Amino acid sequence: MTRARLLFTLGAICMVAQAAMPAPAPAQERRIMSPAGSSATQIGGTYYDPVRGFVNDDWVEIRFGRPLRRGRDIFGLDDYAEHLNDGAPVWRAGANETTRLITDVPLVFGDTTVEPGEYTVFIDLTATPWTFILSTWPAQVRYDEANREALFGAFEYTPDRDVLRQPMTVETLAHAFDQLSWQFLDVTEEGGTLGMFWDTSLASVPFTLVK
Repeated sequence: MTRARLLFTLGAICMVAQAAMPAPAPAQERRIMSPAGSSATQIGGTYYDPVRGFVNDDWVEIRFGRPLRRGRDIFGLDDYAEHLNDGAPVWRAGANETTRLITDVPLVFGDTTVEPGEYTVFIDLTATPWTFILSTWPAQVRYDEANREALFGAFEYTPDRDVLRQPMTVETLAHAFDQLSWQFLDVTEEGGTLGMFWDTSLASVPFTLVK
């Protein structure tokens, strides 16, 4: 076999071997530190259809950022309110973007009726008990420093646009929720409870439907 023929054969073998080797695994996608989350429920349907679900139903939804506990004692520190507020006057009740409540129906919290629409959600952690706040401040989905007409998180929040301030029930749980979550609890055609789970705490407010 000539030298040229030998080199050609070895090259062909290498090409076949490389083709047979598995492709390198793609680099793992970088995860968002506090990904966006949402929770929703259907309320007030006329009747339940096995295929279509509730008929003539209305939706209530809450959207929020989901910070991780990462081994921290979130609400056990003396300065937890200052830490979570991060320089804002109240807590954004999540991470990054402002928490928002969107409702298709009027909801009653305590003695206050909240009309259908979108509201921003905050919690005053310095109050005893904590205070649930709904505001008409618009929310920025992405931070724009030049936008003074909408909030990112709770920065620049002022209480003059509050439509609701309601004391929350705060309970200690048997298990620690690693990632913050808002959920609708005990929902019936008459109302339900909106609850925030994080670490070993559940903070909640009940609501009813306008009859």
